[in-house]
Amino acid sequence: MAYPLRFDDFFHCLHVASPPPLLPLMPTIQPRRAGILIPVFALRSADDLGIGDTGCVRELIDWAADTGLGFLQFLPVNATGGDSSPYNAISSVALDYLTLHITPETLPEMEEKFYRATVRFIGGNALNGSDVPYEKVRKLKTYLLRHAFSRIDTVPERKAAFETFRDEERGWLDDYCLFRVLMDQHGHEDWPNWPDEVNTGFKARAWLTEQRQVNAADIEAKLSFHAYVQWLCFSQWRAVRAYASSKKIKLMGDVPFGISWCSADVFFQPNEFNLEWCGGAPPETYFKDDFFVQRWGQNWGIPLYRWDVMQDNGFSWWQRRVRKLTEIFDIFRIDHVLGFYRIYSFPWRPQRNAEFSPLTDAEAAERTGGRLPHFKENDDDTPEHKAANLAAGDKYLRMIVAAAAPNEVVGEDLGTVPDYVRSHLLSLDVPGFKICHWEDNGHGQVQRGYDYDNCSFTTYATHDHEPMKTHWEHRRRDLQSPDEGDRYLAQKELRFLSEFAGMHVSHDGNFPAYDDIVRHALLEALLSSNSRYAAFMLTDLFALEDRFNVPGIASGENWSARLPMTTTEMRHGDRWKAECQWLTEAVKRTGR
Repeated sequence: MAYPLRFDDFFHCLHVASPPPLLPLMPTIQPRRAGILIPVFALRSADDLGIGDTGCVRELIDWAADTGLGFLQFLPVNATGGDSSPYNAISSVALDYLTLHITPETLPEMEEKFYRATVRFIGGNALNGSDVPYEKVRKLKTYLLRHAFSRIDTVPERKAAFETFRDEERGWLDDYCLFRVLMDQHGHEDWPNWPDEVNTGFKARAWLTEQRQVNAADIEAKLSFHAYVQWLCFSQWRAVRAYASSKKIKLMGDVPFGISWCSADVFFQPNEFNLEWCGGAPPETYFKDDFFVQRWGQNWGIPLYRWDVMQDNGFSWWQRRVRKLTEIFDIFRIDHVLGFYRIYSFPWRPQRNAEFSPLTDAEAAERTGGRLPHFKENDDDTPEHKAANLAAGDKYLRMIVAAAAPNEVVGEDLGTVPDYVRSHLLSLDVPGFKICHWEDNGHGQVQRGYDYDNCSFTTYATHDHEPMKTHWEHRRRDLQSPDEGDRYLAQKELRFLSEFAGMHVSHDGNFPAYDDIVRHALLEALLSSNSRYAAFMLTDLFALEDRFNVPGIASGENWSARLPMTTTEMRHGDRWKAECQWLTEAVKRTGR
C-alpha cells in the first residue's frame, strides 16, 4: 500500500511541533544555464599523456565560453584505486593524479630531456588510442612525477609552496599519504588483506613510528612524494577553477553518496562507518543481462554511515568533504541523493554476490544470521517510517547545503524515488533530475519542458545511460520485439521523446531513424525547457555512440572511452565545427 506523505506532514507524524530552525530555504528562480557533461579522462589535447587532464579542461573552458555555455559538468575527480571507477574513490578529499597536466612547463622542476625520452619510451603510440591505457598511463605519470619530486629542491619557491600546502592540509593529508605508502608496499588498496601488522589504522600508525626510528629519511621521502602529488593536484585544479571563473564558466563536480570500503577514510576512521552493511540499489528488471541485479539489486560495496557518530562530532567528515570539493567546483551534484533518506543495504560484500545469486530468501538468511537486503534505516512501508526517513534526509541535506554555501548543490534523485523526495528537494532549493522521456504529466503524456520547475536539472542521459542515438535506435528495434513489455516501453519512450521535442507522432507507431533533424529537435527542446540546468553529453552533440559506463558490470571497457578528437580539432575540424556553431546558435535561441 502506498502512503503519500507531503513535506509539511512529516513533522506531525514525528510529533514535532515545527521544523528545526535551520536554513529556512525555499525554491528560487535562478538564471537558466546550458552545460555539457564529459568525463575528464575522455578529453584529448595535443600533449596529453593518454588520458584527459587539467590542460584539456582549460581548452574545453575556452570552447565553452565561445559557445555560450554556462557550465561544464564532470564526473568525480577524487583519487581512485585499481579499478579506475571515479565512483570508487580511495579518499573523500585527495584528487586523482591521473588528471594532472604533466609537461616541463607545468612542472618546472622536471628536466625536459627526461620528459621527452620517458614519454617516448614508456608511452609511444599507445597513448593515442580510442581508450585510456590505464596501466601504461599510471606507469608513465608515476615515473615522471617521481623524477620531478626528486628535483623539487632546484626550484625553491615551489618547494616553499609545497611545504606550506602540506602544513595547511595535514589534517587529512598525513593519513592519506601513509595509506598510499602502504598501497605501494602491498600492491593494492584492499587493506583487509594487508599483513596483520598493518591492517588497521592504529597498527599502521604504530608501524610508521617504527619506520621513523629505523630509516627516517626513507619513509619521509615516500610520504613526501604523495604529499607533493596532492599539492600539484590541488594547485592545478584551483588554477583551473580560477580560469573558468575568468571566462564566466562554472565547473560542476560530482560527490558520490558513498566512499569505497577500501579507502583511507574507512581505514583510519572506522568508527564513522557501519561495516556490517553495504549500500546499493534495489532489484531492477531493466538490467536483463544481470541476474543478480534482477534478483537482489546492485551491491555497490560502500559501507553505510554511522550517522549518530557523525552527528556527535558535528558531521566533521562531511563538512571537510564538501569544503574541499568547493575549492575546485562551483556546483556539485550529489550522486544518489536518495541515500540520505534511506539506502538499500546488503548484509554481505560484493565479493560474495555470486554465492548469493541463486539462493532463496530463506537460504540467504541462513548465511547472514537472518538478515536480508532492505532499505536502511527504514523501508517506506508506513507513514511513520516515511516520516523518519524524510526527517533524516532533511537533517543531513541541510547540513550539506550549509557547508557548500554559497556554492550550488544538485541532487541526482533517480531510481526508486519516494514520493516525498522531490517536494523536499524543492524546499531546500536543491534541483533534482528531470530525464525528459521519464516525466509523465499524470495523463499518459510527456511533461513538456516549459512546465518544469526552475529548480531542476534536465538531461536525456547520464554517464550510466546509452548515448542518445543508441537509445533511440534500440527503442526502434524493440518495437519489433517478441516481448510485449519491450514493445510497450519502446513505444512509450519514443512517443514521449517525440512529443517533448515537438516532433510529429504518427498513428501507425513508426518513428524515423535518428538523423540530424531528430537530434537537433531533441537537443533544442532540452535547452528550451524551464529548468535551471540543461545539459547533455558532449558525445551526443555529435551523435557519437561511445558509452562511458554500463552499471553493475565490472568491465575493463568502463571508464575508458575517449573522444576521437582534441578540443582544438573540435573547434576547427570540418567534421565537428558545424555542430559547435549550431549549439552556439541554439543556446542563443533558447535564452540560456
